[in-house]
Amino acid sequence: MMIARSLCIGAALLACTSVHGQNYPVRAVRLVVPYVPGGGTDFTARVIAPKLSEALGQQVVVENRPGGGTNIGSELVARAVPDGYTLLMAGAANAINMSLYAKPPYDTQRDLLPVSLSVKGANVLLVHPSLPVKTLKELLALARAQPGKLNYASSGIGSANHMAGELLKLVAKVNIAHVPYKGNAPALTDLIGGHVEILISGVPAVIGQIKNGRVRAIAIASLKRFPALPDTPTIDESGLKGFEATTWFGVMAPLKTPRDIITRLNADLARIVASPDVRDRFIGEGVEPIGGPPELFGGFIRDEIDKYAKVVKAANIKAE
Repeated sequence: MMIARSLCIGAALLACTSVHGQNYPVRAVRLVVPYVPGGGTDFTARVIAPKLSEALGQQVVVENRPGGGTNIGSELVARAVPDGYTLLMAGAANAINMSLYAKPPYDTQRDLLPVSLSVKGANVLLVHPSLPVKTLKELLALARAQPGKLNYASSGIGSANHMAGELLKLVAKVNIAHVPYKGNAPALTDLIGGHVEILISGVPAVIGQIKNGRVRAIAIASLKRFPALPDTPTIDESGLKGFEATTWFGVMAPLKTPRDIITRLNADLARIVASPDVRDRFIGEGVEPIGGPPELFGGFIRDEIDKYAKVVKAANIKAE
């Protein structure tokens, strides 16, 4: 009797889950961006949201929840009801913050589920044109000849380009001083002005300055050359094998979100980023559409967390 009753309860639960997934969604879905409007995360979310609205038959609303180095918006999603109606547009900070903060208010791997890796963006290593180097080999030779004399800018402590700079220093074994700014724009302004010598930045923010000669592109921090800068070699092919420090954005959901909802969202997002109009728009803005199964995204996040944990520890970086 007890076994039969348990089987009935289990069957009922499975039925409820199936019905829940079949009916999803019946109301608006919010896609939380843990940044202010503007920037790569927000741009990606606002390209995807209208297309996802069409696919789901319900409005997908982009909701900006900045603050705490993305911890506020990310925690909001991590603590949300796991019903598919609150999603996160995640990025590199969701990997970096797991080691940058002594006690982050949520755990990316334990409290969130990967849905789909939407796009990856190339970072490019830039120098001021007055610096007498044109290749990564020459830059590293100059840094080794003048330890601590060169400096690189970042958009702030713990930012993705700060981590990229520290990763470069760690892998290449060079001493280059870090100069943090409050955002990428002022960092780029000072690079153009010659107040700092080096900056690692996402391609979209600097492509115009590269083409007009105000900054010099030395190498791309991805494993393959970037279409918008076909003549710029990768850091990998320039001698630091396996070096990769990319920007990325993907959708995540609260832990315990039903698997059928994750599967539905993953399939819809894959179709969206593969559609010609969305693909062309992303590539035009300097990012590469990815897609792929949740498991692939989960493995990628795990590798990113491990990579940056080593950087944070080696450089003794503390969150501000």
